[in-house]
Amino acid sequence: MNILAFSDKALFQPRLLAEEWLTTQDEIARTAGLGRDAIARKDRLASAKTQTRLREMVEIINRLTPRFGSGLIAYAWFRSEPLPGFGGLTPARLLQDGKAAAVMDYIDAVDAGGFA
Repeated sequence: MNILAFSDKALFQPRLLAEEWLTTQDEIARTAGLGRDAIARKDRLASAKTQTRLREMVEIINRLTPRFGSGLIAYAWFRSEPLPGFGGLTPARLLQDGKAAAVMDYIDAVDAGGFA
């Protein structure tokens, strides 16, 4: 899905993500490593940290969607699949730790035939 489909007025909206991935806004916040206030308060939703985490999560899910055929399944994998070479941490946990770029590099390497 187009990354802009999850934004409104140039902000990523947890409500749109939750609708797409059949979950709650609170779960979107937890998955991204954000507190409830980060999505409930307009000033916090617009913060660079919140928007960066949401954008990185959407970018990772969008990279995974063609592999799984569904954004919903890609989201489930993102939340639960431990990655080899990362101490068994999930992509969601790595995102929370500020390592979204490493997750995207891993996905790109696997798609290119590495790490197989």
